[in-house]
Amino acid sequence: MKVVIFAGGRGTRISEETSLKPKPMIEIGGKPILWHIMKIYAAYGHTEFIICLGYKGWIIKEYFANYFLHNTDITVDLSNNSIEVHNNFAEPFKVSLIDTGLDTMTAGRLKRVLPYIGNEPFMLTYGDGVCNVNLDDLLRYHKASGKVCTMTAIQATSRFGVIKMEDDGTIDSFEEKPEDSGTWINGGFFILEPGIAKYLDGNMDDMMWERKPMDDLARDRQINAYKHHDFWKCMDTLRDKEELEHLWENQPLWKKW
Repeated sequence: MKVVIFAGGRGTRISEETSLKPKPMIEIGGKPILWHIMKIYAAYGHTEFIICLGYKGWIIKEYFANYFLHNTDITVDLSNNSIEVHNNFAEPFKVSLIDTGLDTMTAGRLKRVLPYIGNEPFMLTYGDGVCNVNLDDLLRYHKASGKVCTMTAIQATSRFGVIKMEDDGTIDSFEEKPEDSGTWINGGFFILEPGIAKYLDGNMDDMMWERKPMDDLARDRQINAYKHHDFWKCMDTLRDKEELEHLWENQPLWKKW
């Protein structure tokens, strides 16, 4: 199944890094977070990717154009301009890199890559989040639902600490980052049917995927939530990046390969 990845945003909340590179190219453990996301999908056999480019998209193009060279052992003979490949550490990825506009919103980006998908179901996610969702289970759930769209729903940890107190104000305890707020949010990792084209009709360039298209899907009862109770992490800020680096060095919960 083809996988579409949004990778065109400016990433202004992590501008310490994105002034030089697009957000999906920020490295975790020496590899772009985009690579980590692709490896999650590849672990389940999904190796054909369509990347929606925008801000500094040429950097992502150059990364994949030179990927094979950078991930092989070679001997270069300058006398005859030949290259001998010894060991290949490249990935079995097929990657379509599509310029979807500098300031195009996510719904517009998705609409612009539909011709590269064909009339078949596909997967969709964001270029800044990793998780350990079981994609086989997600796909089975989607097929059983009969809906146009299935979204992975997660319960994100709070960015702020919470206080547990009694009615008279006596504090019982502090919890730095509560795991379960009771509220489910969009965790990406979607599966979509070809019928999604109906919800992307007209000019979508100024429209967020998370607004009208998803609202219309909900109105028509054509979007389902797959509840993921385990690890999920989005890289929104420099602190998020540092937390992912720490996890990668100690317990990379999203590593399925």
